[in-house]
Amino acid sequence: MTIAIEFFNVSKQFPNASMPALESISLRIEEGELVTILGTSGSGKTTLLKLVNRIHDFDDGDIQLFGERILDVEAVELRRRIGYVIQQIGLFPHMTVAQNIATVPSILGWTAAEIDRRVDELLLLVNLEPKEYKRRFPAQLSGGQQQRIGLARALAADPKIMLLDEPFGAIDAINRETLQDELIKIHRQSRKTFLFVTHDVHEAFKLGTRVLVMDQGRIQQYGTPDEILSQPANEFVSALLESTRKQYEAYHRWRKP
Repeated sequence: MTIAIEFFNVSKQFPNASMPALESISLRIEEGELVTILGTSGSGKTTLLKLVNRIHDFDDGDIQLFGERILDVEAVELRRRIGYVIQQIGLFPHMTVAQNIATVPSILGWTAAEIDRRVDELLLLVNLEPKEYKRRFPAQLSGGQQQRIGLARALAADPKIMLLDEPFGAIDAINRETLQDELIKIHRQSRKTFLFVTHDVHEAFKLGTRVLVMDQGRIQQYGTPDEILSQPANEFVSALLESTRKQYEAYHRWRKP
């Protein structure tokens, strides 16, 4: 068993905040897991994600990636080792799809042939035909296609760890289901370690090999979807699952003719 990411009693409080964003977080994430981080707004889930690539620095404790302290690695170098996908995507509008995907490999000095092979490989991985899409610009793509390109760009330099911060939050329901299915396939093929932030319980349990439930800056439960569904750790987790169950029951009642 290889530990990909480990938090050692990590805390974080932002200036002028009345409460810590994260309080005494200790957590081990094994290599190859797809961990979904679930919680309501203000639970600390996005802060936890951003500590891993040092968008924020923690106040106390320590974080290690594959046994190496992240504070021992220069921040820009650390971020080049980690794929990062956000809801806003952030594709460069003046660059083609191929140029967007090639951003980090170009910085790292890959040859043109290596970059071209990698672009084609990743477009096929996210189910987009290279000959059709690599010369397009972001404005010529749908929202779902842009999100696929954002995922391909994050995978371009072959990082061992992928961080995804509600990447499908702005996508319509039909395309969101498709993208979720694509992400499961990509994770299985890549065998990388994924951390995926969401506030959607259904999405968390569909995608996660393990689910991390957070509230008020603390871990409420961490386990497989089956473990959490069969044995909620406390009242907060039970209430979260119950509220989702009621929403789905109401939806299906409304859908009946």
